[in-house]
Amino acid sequence: MEKTLIANMRQMTYGIYVLTTRNGSDINGMIASWVSQVSFDPPLIMVAVHPNRYSHTLITQSRTFALHSLDSTQKDLLARFKGPDPAAKFSSIAWHDGVTGCPVLSDCIGCLECRVTQTLAPGNHTLFIGEVVNAEFNGEKSPLSTLDYEGCYLGKS
Repeated sequence: MEKTLIANMRQMTYGIYVLTTRNGSDINGMIASWVSQVSFDPPLIMVAVHPNRYSHTLITQSRTFALHSLDSTQKDLLARFKGPDPAAKFSSIAWHDGVTGCPVLSDCIGCLECRVTQTLAPGNHTLFIGEVVNAEFNGEKSPLSTLDYEGCYLGKS
């Protein structure tokens, strides 16, 4: 079954986002694809993060995250935000502190800043459900998705 399970999971499509977070002076960003809108009223967004990620620690401590939609021409940001050095991820790109304190990338389709309202651990990832407390939108573009990406995250970090 594992072979057919993986084959089916590779066909599931997701958006590819940059998730940023901050706790005090510590910042980080990572690629996130397991993301979903949960509610419109209140506006709730869910993101799944593996517990061994540095961002997981920062979100757990600060209870905040920012989720950035990328356009399909921004694949170069994927390598940047997969890297191990948090400072290098943010060097030489434009960003500012959002209302939550999370880094907000200037060059993206848009950003949703969230305060965590609920945390669930149904499997090997933590689901952070955040209420949107601020939104920035920079214009309509074609969003980056797993259809544009050479790989598939199957939940192994």
